[in-house]
Amino acid sequence: MTETCLVNGQRIVLTVPSDRVVAERVMRHIKRRMEEDDWRPYTCKADALRAWRRLGGIRAQILHALNLV
Repeated sequence: MTETCLVNGQRIVLTVPSDRVVAERVMRHIKRRMEEDDWRPYTCKADALRAWRRLGGIRAQILHALNLV
């Protein structure tokens, strides 16, 4: 059975209960990067978003929910 959580009004699909913690951690990480404009080790925001999107999964869903991809 899959669960979901809401990020910015968008549903994030969680395949196991422990994914909720992962989703919250990823969300905090991305928000901190945006607030601090810190994209290291990437050279810019676009490079970071491109790399994170390729990873797929929860991270890609959160990027989509935040309208970053």
